[in-house]
Amino acid sequence: MAARSDAGRGDARSGLRDIEEVIGPRLGQPDAADLLGEVLERVRSMLAADTVAVLLLDEPTGHLVATVARGIEEEVYQGARVPLGRGFAGRIAAGRRPVIIEDIADADVVNPVLRENGIRSLVGVPLLAGGRLVGVLHVGSVQKERFGEPDVELLEAAGARVAEVVQASLLELERSASAVLQRSLLPPALPEVPGLDAAFRYIAGAGGRVGGDWYDLFVLPSGAVCVTVGDVVGQGLRAAAVMGRVRTSLRVQCFASGGDPAAALDMVDRSLRHFEPGELATAIVGVTAPPFDRLDLAVAGHPAPVLAGPDGTCRYLELAIGPPLGVPPIRGRERSAVEVPPGAVAVFYTDGLVERRHESLTGRIERLCDVVRASDPEDVCGAVMGRMVGLDQPSDDVAMLVLRRALPG
Repeated sequence: MAARSDAGRGDARSGLRDIEEVIGPRLGQPDAADLLGEVLERVRSMLAADTVAVLLLDEPTGHLVATVARGIEEEVYQGARVPLGRGFAGRIAAGRRPVIIEDIADADVVNPVLRENGIRSLVGVPLLAGGRLVGVLHVGSVQKERFGEPDVELLEAAGARVAEVVQASLLELERSASAVLQRSLLPPALPEVPGLDAAFRYIAGAGGRVGGDWYDLFVLPSGAVCVTVGDVVGQGLRAAAVMGRVRTSLRVQCFASGGDPAAALDMVDRSLRHFEPGELATAIVGVTAPPFDRLDLAVAGHPAPVLAGPDGTCRYLELAIGPPLGVPPIRGRERSAVEVPPGAVAVFYTDGLVERRHESLTGRIERLCDVVRASDPEDVCGAVMGRMVGLDQPSDDVAMLVLRRALPG
């Protein structure tokens, strides 16, 4: 086909303006996924194409996956996948440059759906967001030799905006999915244990992206109570998913080890390094048994708790801190024992509570000790959040669990 006429270019430029008008007020809104479908329909109309599709990169497998299409929706319905470097879309992604195919009869096109629907010519461009490849945008026509360089220029301009919509859509989907996943994994309520009182707080960091922070409290068949608090490195859906597996694994290993916190951490560490190499997490495990006068603790790269006594004092517990989960230890993690007088309060937390840019960690922990008192755990939670968080949303997630040994009588 010859180069697009001036009139045709004018229509296409008008199409670009239409795309801008559709995207402008809605980018970043909750309907980003629906917005992508509308934008693709505008792209198809702008280039007078018979089909348009977005294939997104699935990084773990190295495949492009058909995600949204207009004209030939079967690509999406059938879950079309194209390996990087193979076929039309795979070459675009691997080379990060546009590709025109004049006649697919003479080309390496992996997806049979296009041939079955009579598509003859194709043009596609990579979708880049911040220099990162997120996928491929391509359009097709039943006419042979349908597309030329002017179409590439227009598709690249449209692709830049499509990439923004894709990125916004992915962030929104990840945020929603990770929030749902985390809510399903974290305990909505703590078990009632005679002789112990407990309370918790959890807040997401700035931007609302949940991470890998968790808290947990459960009772073993022996009557011993286990507390685990930790933080998987990273944010979003992946971190939330890993968090769920680590938290569940800690429950299993606390049970299997008979309540030995150091042995439980060692077993979870081995499991994490074997099944999920490269993942990292910090964690602390505390175990106490009736009459709850002693707390056995083991730490994997995590901040130690603070303990407030009935005499009005509060101190940061100086414990043996082993490496994070996912880092091979030189030797087995150590277990520390701490005496807990009646009425004493232990505060477990993640680093989002105490770490702030341009502030001393030591100073922040001292501030935490200043506010923690041996009182009702709910009151302690409120006082700590008011003093340590206040009006400023932290940049990182915060998980906190407060445990008090009840007073006799």
